[in-house]
Amino acid sequence: MKIDAGCSLLVAGSSKEIGEVHLLNAKSYRDLEIYQLSYKLAMKIHRISLKLPKYELYEEGSQIRRSSKGVPSTIVERYGRRKYKNDFVRFLVYAQASCDETQVHFEFIHDSGYITDDVYVELKEENDKLGRKINKFIQYVETKWK
Repeated sequence: MKIDAGCSLLVAGSSKEIGEVHLLNAKSYRDLEIYQLSYKLAMKIHRISLKLPKYELYEEGSQIRRSSKGVPSTIVERYGRRKYKNDFVRFLVYAQASCDETQVHFEFIHDSGYITDDVYVELKEENDKLGRKINKFIQYVETKWK
């Protein structure tokens, strides 16, 4: 179920909306929408990057895999310490930065002719959506943290 009060929290296994739930009530980082979106995007990028030419597989391919996987990894790393608000916000900002870095790598891959315009637009839209949700989540933690 989606709880959309700026906290970007999903609770698995239900389809009813129940309103705002405090972040500390989430059972796992897997309940966070930003985690789910970032993991899905990182996996999509991973698969696409493995189709790059051999000479780019270990250069740009490695860079985009690391930056895209850095987003969910950073969220998970600090979710366990979410009790410490400032620390959690700092690592959410790091996740946002990895999201931004991933965008630059999309552009390199696209402008080098390795992905089509359609694939680029799809990835860019997903990454932009993720970035907006991370930003909203940061704002939620900063302003509504209890």
